[in-house]
Order: sequence, then C-alpha cells, then structure tokens
Amino acid sequence: KSDDNIAADFRELGINGSWRIMPNFHIAAQLVWRDAGKTDKHEIRLDYGLADYSFYSSESTLLGIRAGRVPIPLGLYNDTRDVASTRPGIFLPQSIYFDINRNLALSADGGFLYSEHRTDFGDLLFNMGIINPRSDDPAFVHFFTNTPFGRFSGDIDGEMSWVGRLSYEWQGGTVRLAVTYADYNGKLDPKGVANPLLPGSFRFNPLIFSAQYNSENWSLTGEYALRRTRLNNFGLNGILLFPDSDTTGESYYVQGTYQFTSFLEGMLRYDVLYWDKADKSGNRFAAATGVSDHSRFAKDFTVGLRLKVMPSMLLSAEYHRVNGTGWLAALENSKGTTQYWDLFAVMLSYDF
Repeated sequence: KSDDNIAADFRELGINGSWRIMPNFHIAAQLVWRDAGKTDKHEIRLDYGLADYSFYSSESTLLGIRAGRVPIPLGLYNDTRDVASTRPGIFLPQSIYFDINRNLALSADGGFLYSEHRTDFGDLLFNMGIINPRSDDPAFVHFFTNTPFGRFSGDIDGEMSWVGRLSYEWQGGTVRLAVTYADYNGKLDPKGVANPLLPGSFRFNPLIFSAQYNSENWSLTGEYALRRTRLNNFGLNGILLFPDSDTTGESYYVQGTYQFTSFLEGMLRYDVLYWDKADKSGNRFAAATGVSDHSRFAKDFTVGLRLKVMPSMLLSAEYHRVNGTGWLAALENSKGTTQYWDLFAVMLSYDF
C-alpha cells in the first residue's frame, strides 16, 4: 500500500517434497499458504507439481522433460522466487518480478524440454516450454473487471503460450548470463447472463536480458526487460473503457550484495519500471484516462541487510524509497496513492 500504515499482511508457508522413483525420473510438489493482503487469497494451493524425466545423460550433456505445474524459467530468480533464502532481499526487483501477479509468473500448467551442455568454456542451459498461464491473481483480474460503472464478475483464462530461456554459466556460476522470451496469451471470460463485460484478450511478450558476477564476498547483478503488451476488446457492451492498445514497457535494475561476515550480508539496488517507454512520465496516459501519471512508472532505491541467525533461519530488513506507483496494486489502494512513498519491511524466514 502507498500509505502510512504498519501491516503484517504478508505471510507465506510452503511445504515441498520430491521423490526419486528411478535414477532418471522423479516427482516434486509444493503446497503454499500465502497472505499478501487483497492481492493474494488466504488458501492452500499447489504452487507446483511436476514429473521430471531425463531421457539422455552423459558426462557433458543432459536432456530431459518436465510436465505438470512447472516453475517458469524467467530471468535469474523466478525458478526459486518462492524460497526466501534464494532471494537477495525480502522483495525481488519489482520491475521484473511482479509480486502483484505472482501466480502468473511463478508457474504454469504444461511441459518443458530442458538441456544442459558442459564444455571447457562454460556451461549452456536451455529451457523451452508450452504452457497454459495461471492468470487467477486477484490484482490481475481486478484490472479488467473493475469499471467506473461498477465491479463485474469475470475470470481471466490462460490460452496456449510458450516460454524459452537460454543461459550461460562460467566457472560454476561465477558468471551467469541469460536471455528469456515468453509469449503469454489469455482472455476475459465474463460470468453471469446479464454481464456487460466484453470478452477481451491480451498478449504479453517479455524479453529479459540477465547478467550476474559472483565473487567470494560480493555479487553484482543486472537485468533489463522490454515488455510488449497488446490489449483488445476490453470494456462493456457498447463502451470501450480504454482503446485497444499495443505498448512496449521497459524495466531494469542494478543490484549489489556484499558479505560482511559469514552471517551478515548487505544489499543495494536501484530498480526502474516504465509501463510505456514511449510515455515514461505517464502524462499522455493520464490525459486519456484520468488515472494518475505516476501509476505508469516506479523508481525504487533499496538498501537491505540479511542476518543468518542460524543455518536455517534468516532475519532480513530493507528500506525502499520509491518515486511512482507503477508496481502497486489498485486493488489495495482504492483511495488513491501518492507519488513519493517509503516502504520498510522486516522478514523472518525458516527453511526446514
């Protein structure tokens, strides 16, 4: 939220397990309960549940398939974003890894072909999958079903989509490079006989370039993304609430971490999001829609600390100074937002 309240509405509990049935075949699943205010439902759900079969393995090459509800390979962090100890901070960079649309980004129903090839010059990793997106995030649905004439019932249904990522790693991850591209598709399914919502459709194409360097005590990471979004036929019968659009957003962040001691780590990050790189200030959008211009961008400076209380317990704290509200959920801020705002977060996490 963009207000002065102190809230404890961010809790998550995950239970996962895996079983290697044969040397080249295993199954894995994770159940999660998550409370993130109005943007996430208070219920137990399946984050992922998959079967993994490696059909070729040699000293240098591995080929396999994964099917079921599979974590999506987006950028550097998305595969493991649900594990607190793998994140550099409490929140991942929101210009790339949106928490308000977590389900859509985290995993999808479908199948992936993956490969790893190890050479003297580094390792190549490739993931390619056909998926049906999980588009049931409350904030995502709210964007399309909440109108000036009232809130109407509807679901966002995912349609056939695909994701691919090519990665390069040198010296066991000292250098990591990756490029990711995805084609997400979906449509609005209005509910009810007299529902005036139109069955609009969307298409979302993120292109992400990722780079990371890891040394013994410090790490430097950067990611840059272009996100093309096409919206068609959204609105009410006889009324298009906003015109059909084809826009390209731009995002990037630079992040550094430093290991002060074996149990204390610091982090600095600068994170930038523009929903439309042709209208970075949001002025044209505000003039056309009446919605605030600062809802179309966000510039976030973050400083954080992580303390390893014990091998399986982390105490994290971070402060954000943000200009813009581009990654805040309208569902949580029905009374409006301010352009400049602060966020201070503390998290205790335990892996077992």
